[in-house]
Amino acid sequence: MELKVSISKKLTGGNSNEFKLDAEFKCHNEMIVLFGPTGAGKTLTLNCIAGLEDPDAGYISVNNTVYFDYEENINISPQKRKVGYLFQNYALFPHLTVLQNVAFGPLAREKSEKQAVEIASRALELVRLAWRAQALPGELSGGMQQRVALARGLASGAGLLLLDEPLGALDARLRIDLRHKLRQIVKQSGLTAIHVTHDRDEAMSVADRIMVLRAGRVQDQGTPNRVYTKPASIFVANLIGGANFLEGILETSTEKGSMIRLRGGLMIRAQSSQVALEQSIVLAVRKERVQISRNSMKLDNMAQGEIREVRFLGSSREYLVRLTNGDIVASRQFLEGLDPAFSVGEKVSIGFNQDDIMAFSYPTQGLVKELEIV
Repeated sequence: MELKVSISKKLTGGNSNEFKLDAEFKCHNEMIVLFGPTGAGKTLTLNCIAGLEDPDAGYISVNNTVYFDYEENINISPQKRKVGYLFQNYALFPHLTVLQNVAFGPLAREKSEKQAVEIASRALELVRLAWRAQALPGELSGGMQQRVALARGLASGAGLLLLDEPLGALDARLRIDLRHKLRQIVKQSGLTAIHVTHDRDEAMSVADRIMVLRAGRVQDQGTPNRVYTKPASIFVANLIGGANFLEGILETSTEKGSMIRLRGGLMIRAQSSQVALEQSIVLAVRKERVQISRNSMKLDNMAQGEIREVRFLGSSREYLVRLTNGDIVASRQFLEGLDPAFSVGEKVSIGFNQDDIMAFSYPTQGLVKELEIV
């Protein structure tokens, strides 16, 4: 499948920003995740592809079929676009049975009743709900309703499936279970899906590729591993999660690495940087890469500090350490036992290697502004 989207649209609701997306995908049977905070333009993108909203300019094409072209005055109606759409609230017809809900799409495409029932039955078998074909939506659990809505998308005959926060209305435990089943069903069906979410864990676990959006602009795109390990910006590194940010001045830089001076004269060894000498720089270190010990460690960077807070996170604990220069560094450690390995007020050493550090030019609007989730 080849998907080309180059659109712009004035954002409403008192927001003077303009949404502008320029993306081209050549993909087959992939899960593409649009990830970003509320208001980033994720749902707007899906609505424009589906034909539910019209861009102010640009074009949209799927497999060389033009759905929208502002200059050529082309705008294919939603029902004629080969796109399936799974809404967050599922939008099931409450007075129709499960089978009738799923068969609605094929009937709308002028399939015979027999053909529509056959298509709907196959889709229900795929989502393992054929046994509830005669039930009404109100008789099903939230997870089952989600699967009915997915079956309806599969029965639409579309090669492209749009998923708008499809798990957002479910409780946390069911959401985790169904995200993997959703990906499995999409893969088995041979579809390409564009999945919208603002849940980081969901994005990372279901995506073949992630596109990170912020205020109507693409900030980064790539595989989950690449976006996590080598984010394109400070904002992306923060949004993907789990990073410490340290401000400093670049003192030296060679092919073997750089030396950065933090406040209080604390020196950090990092990888080579393109920032000019004596210029401000921001270092990012994932929390899980920060090690803590009561003793010295053989790491590229070491500092002394004091445990200021211990946070229980279920499968892990997060320790907040105040360094001697006043900076706060968080370290995320898998559970060592029932009791914390370190206590509040305890003096410790923290350390990390230079390969664990991501270096960024200092943002023009300041670090705090760059980290804002807007």
